Amino acid sequence: MLSRLKYTFVNRSSHFDPNTSDTAPVLPRSRQDNASITTIERPPIHRIETSFNIFITFAKIRAHKLCATDLQYVVLFFVGVFCFFVVEEPTLVFKILIALGLLIAILIPITSQFFFPFLPIAAYLFLFYSSRFIPTEWRPPIWVTVLPTLETALYGGNLSSMLASSPRAVLDVLAWLPYGIMHYGAPFVVSALIFVFASPGSLPVFARSFGYMSLVGVIVQNMFPTCPPWYEIRNGLTPASYDMPGSPGGLARVDQLFGTSLYTSAFSASPLAFGAFPSLHSADSVLEALFLSHIFPKLTPLFFVYVLWIWWSTMYLTHHYFIDLMGGAMFATAVFLIARWNFLPSPQKGKRSRWQYEYIELADYDLPPSRPALSRSMTPLGASEMGENEMSEPFVEPKKHRDEDDYY
Repeated sequence: MLSRLKYTFVNRSSHFDPNTSDTAPVLPRSRQDNASITTIERPPIHRIETSFNIFITFAKIRAHKLCATDLQYVVLFFVGVFCFFVVEEPTLVFKILIALGLLIAILIPITSQFFFPFLPIAAYLFLFYSSRFIPTEWRPPIWVTVLPTLETALYGGNLSSMLASSPRAVLDVLAWLPYGIMHYGAPFVVSALIFVFASPGSLPVFARSFGYMSLVGVIVQNMFPTCPPWYEIRNGLTPASYDMPGSPGGLARVDQLFGTSLYTSAFSASPLAFGAFPSLHSADSVLEALFLSHIFPKLTPLFFVYVLWIWWSTMYLTHHYFIDLMGGAMFATAVFLIARWNFLPSPQKGKRSRWQYEYIELADYDLPPSRPALSRSMTPLGASEMGENEMSEPFVEPKKHRDEDDYY
């Protein structure tokens, strides 16, 4: 990790030659005529750590000052402990090896910059897999009628049943592509686009947003188990039990079309057969669309066409009610707004890739109308921890962020 950059303040009368200087000026967006400019040493290619020295990580831990956001790691720890003791397969030895492997990946600097933001996603995946092993006596009763009743009350009918009433082979394929293929590859594609084209620091924010959103979604699905539309089609409104297998719904027709049993076997053994609300298919697609719209605002309609495609496919394949989709969409929107207002760096005009950024900004959304619209922070790359007295310019505020690994 690069050492913390040094700040210098230069008066307007001071000589500054951008062609020969190894520093880059950082100007507040609303005070370009201010009497001083801030200059920083130009960092190398954007802080991608290449060291294998774990003592660098230990030094960061010793230098880290505890703050309220560190409580997230306490939550992740307890989720991990719960999964460790609940899961019956694999064996204890294999579970210990997985835990040690994750710990080593976090301690080695070259891998920790990627695995540290990945922790919420890992917790979500572990909890999702562990759901099959939760004892029945710990689980709440399954709600069979609540979703179809709300669907009828709010929208005047069961939209999923209407869309699935006339299946066609062409429609099956059109629904299978986003639901069964693109949904699982989209997070990787979006991550790659964010890494290349967004401002440095955006990818860890997306990873944490995606992970915590999915983790809380799985917790809600376990605490509030609900039946998807395929259950109503197969069993009516009779009471459900946890020993009932899941169903591929309309994806069974896709298996028949291609002569496979991939989706039938996968969904029949789903760890969360009764996790209809909220729809993580909807939540994932909305969150991905919002992050991409933040980077490519001109392509926003295209991203939300994908969201509508996902919504249609989930109902056509009888995996979700429309109210599940709305729940997932509102959940994703709330998560994005929290990330956008507090953590997500702002894009800058004329910067087409991460390698063109010399500093990062967090837009200020909570200023009174009477004050000028200043950036909440203008943080030069390579300096993620700064003391309050290190900058004397009152219109350039340091970004109070403690985790250096967040920006790579």
